[in-house]
Amino acid sequence: MSRIGKQPVLMPSGVECKVNGSKVDVKGPKGQLSRQMHPNMKIELKDNTVTVTRPTDGRLDRSLHGLTRTLINNMVLGVSTGYSKQLNIVGVGYKVALKGKDLELNLGYSHSINYPAPKGIEFEVDGKKNTIIVKGVNKEVVGQTAAEIRGFRPPEPYKGKGVMYSTERIIRKAGKAAVGKGT
Repeated sequence: MSRIGKQPVLMPSGVECKVNGSKVDVKGPKGQLSRQMHPNMKIELKDNTVTVTRPTDGRLDRSLHGLTRTLINNMVLGVSTGYSKQLNIVGVGYKVALKGKDLELNLGYSHSINYPAPKGIEFEVDGKKNTIIVKGVNKEVVGQTAAEIRGFRPPEPYKGKGVMYSTERIIRKAGKAAVGKGT
């Protein structure tokens, strides 16, 4: 058995789950999510716990077992507590501002970058610290949005400038070494 797949998903208070065949709907205080799971997996809801079982020990079913359980758990955590990613902007003249619900980024290019907020995503901006917090209920969308913002100016290893995750460490490289004179 899969170590992750055999664990039940417990529903916290205030979270409702509906299972209709292979479709799972989760509703909570932060919002609601719906997802169509693989039809091979058997999903059961009993006494506020969701269990996932697999029909065979085939390679595909084994790989889907833990995945399906984790996707359901991520949905439950998303609607109950939500997900967030923090990005730091480092560099002279690099700025970020919130224009309505969208971001306006100045990252050293000749133009500013306007990034519209995807559906279900909220931005928080601290202009003095140059930080962006991406918040939402869907873990995949939060991660993808943060990755797209980071992609506008990834951190570079020589000066450490760019957009980086708050947990990311940039390994710095030495620049050109001074060559001896008169060679």
